[in-house]
Amino acid sequence: MEVVMTWLDYETLALLWGMMTIVAIFSETGFFDWCALMSYKIAKGRMWVLITILCMFSGIVSAFLDNVTTILLLTPVTIRLCEVLDLDPKYVLIAEVLFSNIGGTATAIGDPPNVIIVSNADIAEAGIDFTEFTIHMMIGIVFCMAAGYGLLRLMYRSISLKSLDPPEIQRLRHETEIWRQAASRIMVTTNEENTVKMLLLQKVYGLESELRNKIYERKHAQQKIMNWEENLEYLEDKYKITDPILLGKSGFVLTIAIILFFIHSLDNVYLDLGWIAIIAAMALLVLSDINDMESIMHRVEWATLIFFAALFVLMEGLTELGLIDFIGNVVADLIRGVPEESQLTVAIILILWVSAIASSFIDNIPFTTAMVPVIVNLAEDPELKDSLPLKPMVWALAFGACLGGNGTLIGASANVVCAGIAEQHGYRFTFYEFFRVGFPMMLVTTAVAMIYLLICHSTPIAWNY
Repeated sequence: MEVVMTWLDYETLALLWGMMTIVAIFSETGFFDWCALMSYKIAKGRMWVLITILCMFSGIVSAFLDNVTTILLLTPVTIRLCEVLDLDPKYVLIAEVLFSNIGGTATAIGDPPNVIIVSNADIAEAGIDFTEFTIHMMIGIVFCMAAGYGLLRLMYRSISLKSLDPPEIQRLRHETEIWRQAASRIMVTTNEENTVKMLLLQKVYGLESELRNKIYERKHAQQKIMNWEENLEYLEDKYKITDPILLGKSGFVLTIAIILFFIHSLDNVYLDLGWIAIIAAMALLVLSDINDMESIMHRVEWATLIFFAALFVLMEGLTELGLIDFIGNVVADLIRGVPEESQLTVAIILILWVSAIASSFIDNIPFTTAMVPVIVNLAEDPELKDSLPLKPMVWALAFGACLGGNGTLIGASANVVCAGIAEQHGYRFTFYEFFRVGFPMMLVTTAVAMIYLLICHSTPIAWNY
């Protein structure tokens, strides 16, 4: 057991816990609701302006906060804004989560795969710290977001964003059909069975009457459409900053933490990323003076932390069995088969696209955990050491694992969280509905990232080292 405990990456776990705690307290201020309201106010009821603001906001915020938590807080407000604008929230939410994943790729704390990469001891020894990682990734992500937004506008030209039935009417239709099917399954042979069937049919007639009334009320309400100013007055009463003092304290602590993330690599700063996050979280807990500490701790995703801990143990166990070395040897053999001057180019393309495709169909967290030792071994291979520097392979893995999460509904945790909350509100989107938007987005953004990496590392300028 002592050996197994040494396999845990405590810095990664500390970083995740600290940021989760900070965001949990930050969410108590109503900041995300207020920002969504400001988006609606700036858009003035214009559909594409609102979608653009929401996508950019989710992408920027996800770069500095955990993208899962960002989506968790933004999804309910986005649904309400779409209902006010009479939009179908499904494709707005899909666009929002896609840009959240893209934006989270920009920094070392925005997406869990990046946390795993930067917290690795071998990668840290190679000189890749928070600042260098963020600078290199952010430049490429700017191009990816620009290309992704252009693709989004192009794809959504053929998709109707207008809302059909509201969730309440959808629920009534679904419930009516269930009761009708239950009644049709009863074969009447006795008076008791006839009584039960009549009761079920009576329930169906009641639901149908309620459904007709709801449809009539909706049509009647549409004859008096509220303009955006009236909608704004309603939203301003509902969504506002609930605790300005706590917002100031949270913003101050979060700003200090992000600044320390950037300067922690300096010689006179002896704090790891994990310790910075823990100290910031503890400081905010003290400053916030929250009496109900249990509610804050309940917001921390303990299941995610346990999952990470178990994942570290699993990957170390596979390393002991030789699986990681086997995968590394296969990749190394493929790279050795090309001329030396082309080995880095092949390695970047191979790692980037394998990571992107694999992360589309399996969660990108375990994949990244398995691939980190592979690229470290490649950089340390005596035959490839001169032609394969570690840094370009790190960028390729980070881009591929994070952007690949947009490929399918199960590719990233934020996708699943968004789909779950949307279904709770009556707006269920299927695997295919996400795939038809997410997979082309993954292909285009990954291709842009590939061009960026090849220009930076496989051309005579090769400035991005």
